Amino acid sequence: MDEQIQRGKKWLETLLTLMGVPASVTIGRVEQEERAISCWLTIDETKLTPTVIENLIGKKGETIDALQYLANVLLNIGVLDGEERFFTVELNGYRIRRQAELMAIAQKAADRVRITGMPEEIRYLSSVERRQVHSFLEKSGDLATESEGNEPDRRLIVKLRR
Repeated sequence: MDEQIQRGKKWLETLLTLMGVPASVTIGRVEQEERAISCWLTIDETKLTPTVIENLIGKKGETIDALQYLANVLLNIGVLDGEERFFTVELNGYRIRRQAELMAIAQKAADRVRITGMPEEIRYLSSVERRQVHSFLEKSGDLATESEGNEPDRRLIVKLRR
């Protein structure tokens, strides 16, 4: 297994232990993407209470997003371009459920734009979620997406491609 991915697993387990949540982490899906290798780090929830799981995910996924952000920033310091690893932190199926929700939101917005011809605004997404929606819709030859505004009021706009 890739040394950087193993380092990611160890880093997350150490961070969880320091947080008072000693849980093991498994390496999940590893995919070669266009720019880099992407890997899922899944926190084993079998010994965690529902309250601990809820706290690790956080309101609207804020805590798990923060853990994922830290992993991606800290584990790629000093790594050469093209050798970065991108990590997705998963717990209790949260990312999979949220991806399905985001795909449904993106599809509804795309359908409305195609019907009305008017741009559609999607609000209240994290930066990670906005990137996912951009990625879902970039394969559509007839649609374009862009982000507008400043945090915390940044939003994604879906519109017809010109």
